[in-house]
Amino acid sequence: MTVQPVAHFVSPLGSKFGVPRQCGLAPDLPGKVVFETEFRNPDAVRGLEGFERIWLLWAFDRNPESKALTVRPPRLGGNVSLGVFATRSPFRPNGIGLSCVRLLGIDLTAPEAPVLHVSGADLADGTAIIDVKPYLSYADAFPDARCGFASDKPEARLQVSVPEEIEGLFSEENLRALKEVLALDPRPAFHNDPERIYGFPFSGFDVKFKVQDGLLQVVGAEQIK
Repeated sequence: MTVQPVAHFVSPLGSKFGVPRQCGLAPDLPGKVVFETEFRNPDAVRGLEGFERIWLLWAFDRNPESKALTVRPPRLGGNVSLGVFATRSPFRPNGIGLSCVRLLGIDLTAPEAPVLHVSGADLADGTAIIDVKPYLSYADAFPDARCGFASDKPEARLQVSVPEEIEGLFSEENLRALKEVLALDPRPAFHNDPERIYGFPFSGFDVKFKVQDGLLQVVGAEQIK
């Protein structure tokens, strides 16, 4: 089977570090689906405007191929091995991701139209999208289903402090999204060094932060050249 990307994702998150571990955990995180030239036709999305949510099938194109049968989910602290098909690990025999995102609107006037504006995605900038499908609440939602070791929704764990001069570097939308992403604690599960400075690209800036006693402090943001 040959799979051809139909689009790519545009996100403030420039690397996989900082990307929420599931879709919907940072509901205000903005993003765009930009179709490849072959599919850049309004007819391809005709009728999609009537849906509030859509499914994105996408490629874990920043992870090496893996044939491992077990993985160590960060949700369990990285200390427990589970079967790869019992997890959503990005290290899989076929690196395919599945995310349900909110469809905010369809831009039919942009140079690359049609462009899908979405929020709440867990994709890094430039991620290849394999397919787009509408979300059907009567068929796709089973809120009472058992969810094994992941039965509880991860909640924001950290208080986030951003200096006023750094807040001013971002639009209101991106600042809100940045705080959502940071509150989820993007560090690896086994990291707990209060002196360590972490960094990741967000909306054109290299954002630096550290964490101590449940407080994440942004300590710098330099424009990426």
